[in-house]
Amino acid sequence: MAENRKRIINIFENDSPVSKETRRIFKQKLELAGYAVCDGFDPEAELIVCIGGDGQLLRTLHQLEFPSNPFVGVNTGHLGFFQELHPDQLDEFIFLYNQGRCTVQKLKTVKATIEIGSEVFYQKGLNEIVITGDSSQLTHLNMSIDDSFIEKFSGDGLLICSPAGSTAYNYALRGSIVDPRLDLLQVTPMAPQNTAAYRSFTSSILLPSNRSVTIHPENKEGKGINIVADSTHRHYDWIDKITVELSDETVQLLRFEHYDFWRKVKSKLL
Repeated sequence: MAENRKRIINIFENDSPVSKETRRIFKQKLELAGYAVCDGFDPEAELIVCIGGDGQLLRTLHQLEFPSNPFVGVNTGHLGFFQELHPDQLDEFIFLYNQGRCTVQKLKTVKATIEIGSEVFYQKGLNEIVITGDSSQLTHLNMSIDDSFIEKFSGDGLLICSPAGSTAYNYALRGSIVDPRLDLLQVTPMAPQNTAAYRSFTSSILLPSNRSVTIHPENKEGKGINIVADSTHRHYDWIDKITVELSDETVQLLRFEHYDFWRKVKSKLL
C-alpha cells in the first residue's frame, strides 16, 4: 500500500520583520493542519503563499516564471490589491481551504514580442507592459492595431495592460478600471504630446482580446527602448518591432468564496 504523501504548500515572503513573523506563524499553523511547508519552490505544491504586498506577489511570479500553481497572498504591505488575506485571517483561511470553500480567479497575462533583426525576445507580465525611451527626451512610437496604422505616438511612452493591471500603474495614469471578468487589452498613453507639432491620443484605448498592438520605435541616433513587464526592466537597442498582446497563460489567485472585485476596488482605491 502506497504511503500517503503530505499535501505541499510553498511560502514566499519579503524581508520585512512582520512578513518574516507572519511566515513563521503561518508555517506552524499549516503544519499543525497536516500540510508540508517547503523552503523554496516545489513544483508539486498545491498552493503558493506570498506574504508581503502586491510587489512581492509579482516578484514571486517572475522569479518562478509564472507557474500554473494557484497563489494566495497575505497582505503585510500597503495597498495589497492582489492579496486576499490579512495576518489575522490565517486560521479562517485554513478552515475554509480545508472545506473547499475558496474560489480560483484566473487572470490573463500580457506579453511582448521584441524583434531585433533575426533575434526575438519575450517579456510577460500579470499587470502591464510599459514601453519608454531611455532618456528624458520625447519618445516617438509608430503604433498599429494589428496591421492598421494608428499614429506616431509622441510622449513619455505607452502602457499596455491586462484587465488585472487596470488598477495598477494604469490607474495612476488615469486609465480605465476594468472588471477582470472582461477579456480585453488596454493601451494608455504616458504624458502624450498633443500640440501643433505632435498629435497623440490622450485617453486610454480598449481593444478586444484577439487584437494586438504593434509598435515600431523611431531609432534615431541609436536611442534605446526600455520595456518593463510589471517590475522587470530590460533595455534594448535598435528594436525593429514590438508586438504586445494578451497571453493564453493565466495566473490563478485563490479568493474567499464571496470575493467581489468591486468591493475590493471601493475599499482599496476609492
